[in-house]
Amino acid sequence: MWTDRHVVVGVSGGIASYKSCTLVRRLAEAGARVNVILTDGAAEFVRPLTFEALSGRPVLTSLWTRDAALQHVRLAQEAELAIIAPATAHLLARVAQGLGDDLLTTLLLARRGPTLFAPAMNDEMYAHPATQANLATLSIRGAAFVGPETGALAEGPSSRPGRMSEPETILAHAARLLSGRSALRGKRIVVTAGPTREPIDPVRVVTNRSSGRMGFRLAEAAWERGAEVRLIVGPVSLAAPVGVAVQRVETTADMEAAVAEVLPTADVLIMSAAPADYRPAAPSATKRAREEGELLIPMEPTPDILTRTAEARKPGSLMVGFALETGDAIAKGRAKLARKQLDLIVVNDALEPGAAFEVDTNRVVILDREGGEEVVPLASKREVAERILDVVERYLGR
Repeated sequence: MWTDRHVVVGVSGGIASYKSCTLVRRLAEAGARVNVILTDGAAEFVRPLTFEALSGRPVLTSLWTRDAALQHVRLAQEAELAIIAPATAHLLARVAQGLGDDLLTTLLLARRGPTLFAPAMNDEMYAHPATQANLATLSIRGAAFVGPETGALAEGPSSRPGRMSEPETILAHAARLLSGRSALRGKRIVVTAGPTREPIDPVRVVTNRSSGRMGFRLAEAAWERGAEVRLIVGPVSLAAPVGVAVQRVETTADMEAAVAEVLPTADVLIMSAAPADYRPAAPSATKRAREEGELLIPMEPTPDILTRTAEARKPGSLMVGFALETGDAIAKGRAKLARKQLDLIVVNDALEPGAAFEVDTNRVVILDREGGEEVVPLASKREVAERILDVVERYLGR
């Protein structure tokens, strides 16, 4: 995503500028070419040398240096994205009024490309009509915004917006802003993730080892490509991906109902969840004591979500399944692809080291309905998610 992308990060004078250090480091680590511009106020909070060390490039602070008179125009035109974090009330007011009295504001006056502001200020300042008017003016001109959020400010706790968004949130919004011509932009995508739990009694459940990581990576990557994403997820401990609508469910029947409800309007369904295949036939209403001895639990199959929701699919939509198998995984995947009337199926081996459940990596093979096969070697689940979505985009573009 970020490799060789040219990004300008403008930092204005607020206490939240310490978060911009992490933002710049994340961009540089991801392979972006980052030019940092500090206002005079920002340099009072974080010295330029810090940003130079994090970006690996000289930091720009003034119009009154050699070649600076043209530098702001060159950077404004060359950078694929400008991120202003923090964007203080003072900075927003100057930009909204078209002032160009330092290097950062002159760059923004000369810029016509995507610009993302991350406002950060006292909650009273953010709520002031003048600040709201300035935000509205910039929005009309095409600026994008992330935050602010509620939480602790320099003056103490607050229940109103003012706190700058975290670097990871800013990065996700920046990636979405750069998604450009992605075939997923504007598409409605449903992703399922995680396990389901089937009750034995009020305390015990039947479940599996799915962590939900693969589905979460798919959901966040699809949102960053411009899609509107709903994540239907069983019991997991992962934080919700930025921008994604999350619907939490418990049992396989719950997941089936949730999928059936949204499927008629979904352009893509990615069924990466690992719903329980069996459930106790007669769950107990009370906890069974250990002293009662051996426990035998009659089991019955759970609903096959993909098969039972087939009639609810939107005409022309794309269906993507997952097949976690042991032994002859490709053959089993192809059989499931046909049986469940899918367009694509992602196959992996539950016994392969570094793949499957409870790890941050995966190795998969993507099969399509026309007999095609694409091998994705062992990589992070985010990288695997990107490869899967690349295939999804190719199919949507047909």
